[in-house]
Amino acid sequence: MKFQNALLGCFFLFFFTINGNAQLAPESPLYKTIMAKDSLLFQIGFNTCNVVQFESLLSDSFEFFHDRDGIADKKKFMSDFRKGLCNPANTFQARRELVPESTAIYALYQKGTLYGAVQEGWHQFYEKQPDQAERFGSSAKFTHVWLLENGEWKLARSLSFEHQIKQFSVTKSPMLGDDDAVKIWLKAHKVPLLGIGVIEKGVLKEIKTYGEIAEGIPASPNTIFNVASLTKPVTAMVALKLVSLGKWKLDDPLYPYWTDPEIAKDPRHKKITTRLVLSHQTGFPNWRWMSEDKKLAFQFDPGTDYQYSGEGYEYLRKALERKFKKSLQELAKELLFEPLEMKDTRYIWDKKIDTTRLAIGFDQNKKPYPIVKNKTPSGADDLMTTIADYGKFLIAVMNGDGLSAAVFKEMSTPQVESTNGKHFGLGFERYDFEDGDYALSHGGADHGVRTLVFIFPKTGQGLLIFTNSDEGGAVYEKVVLHYLGEKGKQIVEIETR
Repeated sequence: MKFQNALLGCFFLFFFTINGNAQLAPESPLYKTIMAKDSLLFQIGFNTCNVVQFESLLSDSFEFFHDRDGIADKKKFMSDFRKGLCNPANTFQARRELVPESTAIYALYQKGTLYGAVQEGWHQFYEKQPDQAERFGSSAKFTHVWLLENGEWKLARSLSFEHQIKQFSVTKSPMLGDDDAVKIWLKAHKVPLLGIGVIEKGVLKEIKTYGEIAEGIPASPNTIFNVASLTKPVTAMVALKLVSLGKWKLDDPLYPYWTDPEIAKDPRHKKITTRLVLSHQTGFPNWRWMSEDKKLAFQFDPGTDYQYSGEGYEYLRKALERKFKKSLQELAKELLFEPLEMKDTRYIWDKKIDTTRLAIGFDQNKKPYPIVKNKTPSGADDLMTTIADYGKFLIAVMNGDGLSAAVFKEMSTPQVESTNGKHFGLGFERYDFEDGDYALSHGGADHGVRTLVFIFPKTGQGLLIFTNSDEGGAVYEKVVLHYLGEKGKQIVEIETR
């Protein structure tokens, strides 16, 4: 590497400074573009060790300058990245967070033509070892030189310096207050549509939608989403309301009402109860078609372990329908949808669905999936709803509407350990926080669907995140940190253990 190349990043800064170009305003298109590229580089590339994504944003002439580790060209930098932080054998994990308020971006022109941008700011790194909580590592100043190469923005120079043990707050993202910035960010992450619902003090205070439900069709606050496994909490509440009414028993076996033919000869089927279904302790796989023989079978004795299972919820649906001689759609309509005025929520496809508001699901290449049109309800999947409707549902859950005090306590009490130190209650997974508070949560993931919700029964706070893409999970961390503050930070730490 030639000496003049090694100084090129510094020259850019010197040249820029003496010419006094103005710092870009956060609302400017270039500022938003560079911020979106930064998010794509680190949130998707660095933080998840997506080496292909990370490298795709680096210029072939990329050079890295570090105040402790020296200089590296692209080949050496990527080699170190693969063999170090992203080595499958490496037990150490690292995560980078940008300090939003520190960011400054400047345009670079040559003879009036934009050719690059300088990005300055602070970023900080968190680290963890196996079986240990994530901890803050260090902060550092950085300078990035982005260049337009064949119409694509590539990182050409990266300077990292002034490392120190100083931690900044990164729980708020100014990007999420800027619609245009969010749209650029979503485009970079290949997420066509993001819907957000914010609950404060038991009231749905805000609904925001960004992007398109289909090509050329902008989203609206009343967009209808397929929410995948967010179906399960609704099915759970149908059962728990029936328990509260004295019409159903939480711990009675289900076999008098339904026994699947494929497990009828296994005596363990008589142990299955509503409690075990709602807390994912049936012993069933998620779906039978995932098994080698495509048949339903027990993976362990019911009530002895945790295994997330859509089959369990379908089992409960069939038992309820046999007992009450009504479809799950009819039961939910009577117990939830009509009392809560959830007019856009249903388990099945019918003529009342306003298809002009329906979000199409997309894969990672933005190719649309076929629309799911269930004629039979699923207790586990494919509920169609809006942010407003599901927000009403979550508020009712927080308030214990239609539930006895005993049933509400059972619902929110840990029943079984799930993952990362969390527990499942009945219908929801539970997060416990350092201050004694807790949150109930559930997510959904299916073809063209990534959804996630949180509610805090003690404070009446809640958050809904709906997307229509296989890549939708890429937005979770930033949205959770922005809207849930310190609790959001603890959630991220739990999920990155």
